[in-house]
Amino acid sequence: MADPPVQREQRVTPLELFFDLVFVFAITQVTQLMSADPTWRGVGRGMLVLSALWWAWTGYAWVTNSLEPEEGRVRAGMFAAMVAMFLAAMAVPGAFGSNAVLFGVAFVLVRLINVVLYAIAAKRDPDLLRALRRFAPTATIGPLIIFAAGFVGGGLRGWLWVVALAVIFSGAVISGGQGWRISPAHFAERYGLIVIIALGESVIALGVGARGVRSVSAGIMTAAILGLLVIAALWWAYFDVIAVLAQRYLAETAGPTRARLARDYYAYLHLPMIAGIVLFALGLKTTIEQVGEHLAAVPAFALFGGLGLYFLTHVALRIRMVGLIRRTTANRPGWIGPGRLVAGIAMLALTPAALELPALDSLGLATGVCCALIAWDVIHYREHRVEVRRART
Repeated sequence: MADPPVQREQRVTPLELFFDLVFVFAITQVTQLMSADPTWRGVGRGMLVLSALWWAWTGYAWVTNSLEPEEGRVRAGMFAAMVAMFLAAMAVPGAFGSNAVLFGVAFVLVRLINVVLYAIAAKRDPDLLRALRRFAPTATIGPLIIFAAGFVGGGLRGWLWVVALAVIFSGAVISGGQGWRISPAHFAERYGLIVIIALGESVIALGVGARGVRSVSAGIMTAAILGLLVIAALWWAYFDVIAVLAQRYLAETAGPTRARLARDYYAYLHLPMIAGIVLFALGLKTTIEQVGEHLAAVPAFALFGGLGLYFLTHVALRIRMVGLIRRTTANRPGWIGPGRLVAGIAMLALTPAALELPALDSLGLATGVCCALIAWDVIHYREHRVEVRRART
């Protein structure tokens, strides 16, 4: 059964923005977790925690598509979820240590409240109720495995996290696209805002790194300017055209096809993009703290690998979208050309150089690649950009 006609284009509400403030704190905690353990193990744990928090957040982005967030019972549920999410965020630095059980309990509560809110939305929607029945088992079993992981030690805890996340992320595939209601404008705005939140974490990391030095030297000021240029380029690369076209393409689909596209494009493929920004924030923080020194292997990978992951995810977004639309892409600007693929590969190729160069020089190389990509978009797709952005208004 296809989705019923959408009566109005839902927009992001103030309560949803308020809810996102907790996720801002959660992202900063992930960066803190990796900063406290700047090893490959620490990065791996940080990515596991980020994935769990991301799926918790994205569940609420979906449920508010089907409910009015500021209605009485729903508002109470959102506030309860905020409390649980905040407790989980507080436990992030010790999620694999002393606070493992606390994180597990809070995470289970976040997911259970999400399922309850979906049940409220499904009371008068048989299709959504059937979708929820397929989705609910993985939405509860996965978090319970993370909770159980808090009672074991050693490497087994990490493996239980991997299993739990595999269960959690498989739920959206198992439930399929039937029954889910999608508002294209709401999805584009909701996920766009979360990209801005992740970019904001990079700005925070820049400030936190500078706060740890005794005086603001010329090198630190230069690194700050370069870091802000990269962050601005990341914003431009996503919001200039990609976000606009994504909403347009999503609006051109309907029913299960729209739900599957929203699942893949936003719920799944935005995660590696957010992860890339968080990794870059970690590398940027270390760069500010060690402007004149050589970066160690992990911060160097975070700096360049994070940016490479961000741009290569844009390529994956393109493949998913074009694979669905099946139209000529001759007039699709910016994100369909080779620029992001080249930029992503260049970032990965430059990672070894960061081990030999001072941190400031490494950041300068990253900035040069980002600025070159934006210049390519502006010059090569000048007319198409104007057309797309004019159509948006």
